[in-house]
Amino acid sequence: MHAVEFLRKPAAGDAAFVVLHGAEAALKASALAAISKAVLGDEADETSLVRLSGEADWARVRDELATVSMFTSRRLVVVEEADDFVSSCRGQLEIYIEKPAKKSTLVLDIKSWKKNTRLAKKLDELGLEIDCGELAGPKLTAWLVDSAEAMYSKQLSRDAAALMVELAGTGLGLLEQELGKLASYVGDRPRITPDDVRQMVGGWKAETTWTMLDAVRDGDPGTALGCLEKLLTAGEAGPKLLGGISFVFRKLADATERSREGVALPAALKDAGVFFRDIENAERYLRRVKRPRAEKILARLLKADSDLKGGSQLSDRLQMELLLLWLAGVETRQ
Repeated sequence: MHAVEFLRKPAAGDAAFVVLHGAEAALKASALAAISKAVLGDEADETSLVRLSGEADWARVRDELATVSMFTSRRLVVVEEADDFVSSCRGQLEIYIEKPAKKSTLVLDIKSWKKNTRLAKKLDELGLEIDCGELAGPKLTAWLVDSAEAMYSKQLSRDAAALMVELAGTGLGLLEQELGKLASYVGDRPRITPDDVRQMVGGWKAETTWTMLDAVRDGDPGTALGCLEKLLTAGEAGPKLLGGISFVFRKLADATERSREGVALPAALKDAGVFFRDIENAERYLRRVKRPRAEKILARLLKADSDLKGGSQLSDRLQMELLLLWLAGVETRQ
């Protein structure tokens, strides 16, 4: 199972053999803490929780598993960076998993886990496998929403969570830090809104990006291009900037399609997820650029994505400039 699923309902008290695999250190740390709580309860100390490096041999690990302190009833043995350990001790592990120590739990912390091996198949039946790999898309935003509630008793809307990912990236450690900042920023307020995220996540680059997008929406291409220049000079990559642009303009494309089906434009913008305070300006923008161009927004964004991935011989800078001008309603020759 994935670590997110495991952390919702940690159940490792009876597991004698656990594998944590994947590259997300924050998920591994949370999963290991939950395992420790389930196995040791409040007894975790230097005698009940043992950490070994992946350079340890099987004899050392086996001895630790067989030893239970007179002060505790259970023992948790963690082998860190255990990829080489698993490779060199696979035979012993295959035997051990069938008859593990009764009062000990072995946790292997590894980067990659091959599910077609004999050990992996035995683990499916006799142990616990926890995937601590990277989250993306809806799973990542759901994790942010759940974490805000669990860690800070704050309600984080999915729009706010998606915006956090656009501004801070997909690294869970960094996103946890940003959640902490946001929780402190909102104080006693129960909700973390997209506006809070815009204020606190991403620094001046995020603020400059929003100024750029507001200028495009409001028909001020000069300001938009000036902001783009600052961002590119500061080292922001075209594909990352496109992510922020798409976050805003995909909603306008969606609203355009909904309105074509007969939904009133303000309602269509709300349904598409446009922030409440921006609905009036977004409606004004779509009426200004007119429906034929608005109906092509999604296709233009997809083309920009393809071009930035090698589909165009133009520089990233020129591609981004042309995209902003097109979105602003300016006629250009490409």
